[in-house]
This record gives sequence, C-alpha cells and structure tokens, in this order.
Amino acid sequence: MTTRYDVIIAGLGAMGSAAAWQLASRGQKVAGFDRFHPPHAMGSSTGRSRIIREAYWESPFYVPIVRRAYELWALLESRAGRQLLRPTGGLVIGPEDGPLVSGAVASAQQHGVPYQRLVASEVTARFPAFRPGDDLVGVFEPRAGVLMPEDCIGAMLGEAARAGAELRFDEPVTRWEPDGGGIVVHTAHGRYLTDRLILSAGAWMQTALTGVALPLTVARQVMFWLHPRGQPALFAPQRFPVWLWETREGPVYYGFPDLGDGPKVARHHGGQITTADAVEREIAATESDGLLAFLAGAIPELHGPVTDARVCMYTNTPDEHFIIDRHPGQRGVIIASPCSGHGFKFAPAIGEILADLVMEQPTRFPLAPMALSRFGSSSGSEE
Repeated sequence: MTTRYDVIIAGLGAMGSAAAWQLASRGQKVAGFDRFHPPHAMGSSTGRSRIIREAYWESPFYVPIVRRAYELWALLESRAGRQLLRPTGGLVIGPEDGPLVSGAVASAQQHGVPYQRLVASEVTARFPAFRPGDDLVGVFEPRAGVLMPEDCIGAMLGEAARAGAELRFDEPVTRWEPDGGGIVVHTAHGRYLTDRLILSAGAWMQTALTGVALPLTVARQVMFWLHPRGQPALFAPQRFPVWLWETREGPVYYGFPDLGDGPKVARHHGGQITTADAVEREIAATESDGLLAFLAGAIPELHGPVTDARVCMYTNTPDEHFIIDRHPGQRGVIIASPCSGHGFKFAPAIGEILADLVMEQPTRFPLAPMALSRFGSSSGSEE
C-alpha cells in the first residue's frame, strides 16, 4: 500500500529542515527526503559557520524576515539545549557610495537597526586586524553574529522528528506528478502520495525536479580557513567580528573570527558555474591566490597559510533574491528559496512561511518580491 502524507519535502538542508520542523509542530503528517544524510557537506548548508546580520545591504525588504529568524533561532536554541547563534557584531567595509555600505545604512535607517559609521582609522582603532584604506568606511552593527549550520540543521531535524516527521535520508526524490486531487512522489526507493509538496533541494533545483524552467545557475564557491601569521588574539570573537568587504576592484569578501579552526574567509559570488552533480570537489593550491592577495593589504596579520578549504554551492537567481512561490502549473507544489548565497540566516522564518503556504494560511511577510512572476513566469502566489 502506498503511504500518504499531508506534506512531502524534497531536500532537508536549511529550508527543508526548517519546513519539516514547522509543519510537524503544527500537527501535519510530514515526510522529508534527502539524497544524502543531513547535515552534510555536499550542498550549500555547510562550512561550520554562517553570518547572520540585520542591517541588510541586499534590500530593506529582508530586515523584518531576519528579525523573525532571530526569534526562531532563539526558540530553537532553547528547545535543543545548545548554542546555535554566537553574537560577535558585524562589520561592513567598502566605499561609502558602494552597495554594501550604502545598502546597509539604508536598511538600518529604514528599520531602526542600531549601527555605527566608522571612518577607516576608527575601524582599525576598534578592530586592529583590519587595515582599510582612507577611501573606505565601515558600518558596525552589534547584533550580527555566527550561526553553526550543521548544528542548526541537526537541531531543526531533531525537533521535526520529535514532532512526528518521518525523515528519510539517502533517498532522493526523482520526480513527481499530479494524481487526481493529490501528488505522487517518486524516490529512489518507493512511491508516495501527498496533498502538498515542497521542493527545497538547493542546487539540485536546477535539474528537471521542478518540472518548470527556473532561471537558476549554480556556482562553485570555496571557503578557506587560515592560520594567522602573527597575533592570533586579534582574531578572537570578542575582537574580530563577522565581516564583509567590498573592494574597489569589484570582488566582495567575507569572513569570521577564529571559532576553534582558525579564521574563515571566502569570496562572495564569482565562482565557477557548474551543476550540483558535476561540481569539482577537489581544490587546487592556487585557488587561494586571489584571496591571499586581498588579505595581504586588507588584513595583513591573517595573510597566513591555508589550513583547510571546503567547496559549497550558491544557487543563484538573476537578481540574487530568493524564490518562494507556488509552482505555476500545480498549486499544491511549492518552490522554496534558491537563495543566491545569502539565505541560511533566514531558514526558520522561511520554514514558517512555507508552513503557512502549505496550510493555506496568510503569510507573515509579503512574498511578491520572491515571486516567479518577476522573471516572466506565470505564478499564482503573492500572499
């Protein structure tokens, strides 16, 4: 006999695990499937640390959503009994008229986010590891910090399982199709029925899984951990915040304090275009050259040897904003958040949004900015 569920979730990374937690907690009969065993290092929710920040340079639209995410991360911490978010403060550095600084200030001012504008000398006086040129400024926000992605996903899946969700690992969803008033979901091991299907497969959303052409590209991004060449105390969390740095040449870099494995640094966007199945997992020694050249001038005490490196993937939309919408051809299917490399921090709030959509309830936030229709696709959800 084929098992029937209220909701099936394809992909149990950040967004899928959050949706499983939210829906199971509301009494829904949930089955979640993943091609690996999350939390794992094969997709986008990997790398031991993720930034959470409130003065959101990408758009003021995101600020209320990340504020809700802060509330839900705190709730999850209390239920899981462990720290998932470590406050460090956050620093954005760049030209005053550049998108990072001007966007962070615009979001902060629109939503009353506490922040401080710092000239280059003030940045160095307060955070001695940083050496911005006099033509750059900084924006510091005290509430920013670090999320532990593997622990966060593990905690959300744990809460989902405790609420009754069936979690099926190493069992990818291969296809789905309408079946009368419901949906048939096929996996590598079986066939299941559901009323609602959430597609949250990250970089695998680029495949035929969605049944609709999505304007997505997958980029290979490499994260590096380094050993400071001197004064390692400069990179302790109380002295070295999470940070993003827009260079005059164009690339944006970001990084973290030393949380036990050395400071972590990476380039934001600009990675090789690939696919989820073809991504090159091996990392050549020369791949850190551009990063090290940047660090030599910007954070010279961090210009040390690379001690570790990992590959993750950004699933990018053309405008680098999210997709959360109903499938244009099947209302019971929800396409969930290819996040263009900046989505993890929002996961529990997005899980809540997805639960509302599944249960035909009003969403807490307007979803029009995330609609497929902005790319010229027919879509039915602007709730």
